[in-house]
Amino acid sequence: MDELTLAAEADRRALSYLAAIGQRRVFPDASSLAGLTAFDEALPQRGHAAEETLRLLDEAGSPATVASNDPRYFGFVIGAAFPAAAAAERLMLAWDQCASSFDNSPVAATLERVASRWVLEVLDLPRQSAIGFGTSATACTLACIATARRALLQRKGWDFDGDGLSGAPAVRVVISETAHITVKKALRILGFGMKHIVVAPADAHGRIDPQRLPRLDDLTILCLQAGEVNTGEFDPFATLIPLATAAGTWAHVDGAFGLWARASSMAALTVGIDGANSWTTDGHKWLNTPYDGAMAICRDAGALAAAMNSDAAYMSAAPDAQKNLNLEFSRRARGIPIWAALRTLGRDGVADMVQRHCAIAARIAQGLREAGYEVLNRVVLNQVLVRAATDAETVAILQQAQASGELWFGPTVWKGRPAFRISVSSWRTQDVHADRLVRLLAALHRR
Repeated sequence: MDELTLAAEADRRALSYLAAIGQRRVFPDASSLAGLTAFDEALPQRGHAAEETLRLLDEAGSPATVASNDPRYFGFVIGAAFPAAAAAERLMLAWDQCASSFDNSPVAATLERVASRWVLEVLDLPRQSAIGFGTSATACTLACIATARRALLQRKGWDFDGDGLSGAPAVRVVISETAHITVKKALRILGFGMKHIVVAPADAHGRIDPQRLPRLDDLTILCLQAGEVNTGEFDPFATLIPLATAAGTWAHVDGAFGLWARASSMAALTVGIDGANSWTTDGHKWLNTPYDGAMAICRDAGALAAAMNSDAAYMSAAPDAQKNLNLEFSRRARGIPIWAALRTLGRDGVADMVQRHCAIAARIAQGLREAGYEVLNRVVLNQVLVRAATDAETVAILQQAQASGELWFGPTVWKGRPAFRISVSSWRTQDVHADRLVRLLAALHRR
């Protein structure tokens, strides 16, 4: 089978998979999971035909997928791939570009510059900021925190690139007691030492309490949140960021999904957030781009470019070349699906999607309250935090809901007790799917 015929066969199988969205189980059953044993092969001495490899991938792999592209998937703040973004990704794969610089790919460099400008506009962040398109909020947080540390030390006259950390002034990090695990992971990888991280107490909603904010100074990085992972709440930026600025502290905002509230009528939740020094967000959450698309956004473009620079004798590039704004040198053009989503949705489309998801979350919360559940959060965004009468009931209902195959959402722990978290972030999800979820959970509660 030649290259074009193989690509056409892959498209046929992919289209068949997409046509079944809404019809398959949201989580695979035992039989489908058992079918994964077909992949447990010895490395072949002689390779198989490409069409045979594709057949195995589809026939054994497709049934064992989680239908996160389904409107009934409510887990992990995962958005379904928006058609325009997914289509752009397909064409991008055919281009097979190394999108590190203009010399590698003029079209990728051009589109990612446009995407950067549009992201800053739709999120109303400082227009001089630089954006590095990375793999995930984890990788982008690592880039932002590395930039923050380097910049703070540079202000003290320390040559970080030349002398490293040995003997350097100590940089403190303050995080919320509800900080996301990816922020903690980035800090651990960067060698801050979890025993040395300063934890800021949070209020009942999971927001940093300004009255109990630890000391800040000009060798401190303060990590804030736009969209706490359980409650969807926002730290009080209008109070905290001016305090950080006055102290010379670098303020970083983890906005993996919540930052997109700024593009909607929910923007009041983000007042003051534009005063921060850096932000991270995902395209593959609320913008509904395919996975592997996130953003490190830095007010000081030069600081990010200096920290992430990877110019070499055989390949130097402009400071805003993507290889100089994120962790990867060889990379795919992650900004192209983001460009495609923003061009297709426009300002109004992004706002409508965010607002609709928040309304659906409120609808689910009301339905579950009426069914006898305890809704633990104020539902200010797209997250619904739920508990049944007892811990045992909460766990049992979650397990039964997941086993039904009719929907999927995940467990969490809130205030030391089990709960479950329902996230609304797929462009496919409508009121009818929310009502279906409520009916199932109401039936499980009665049972």
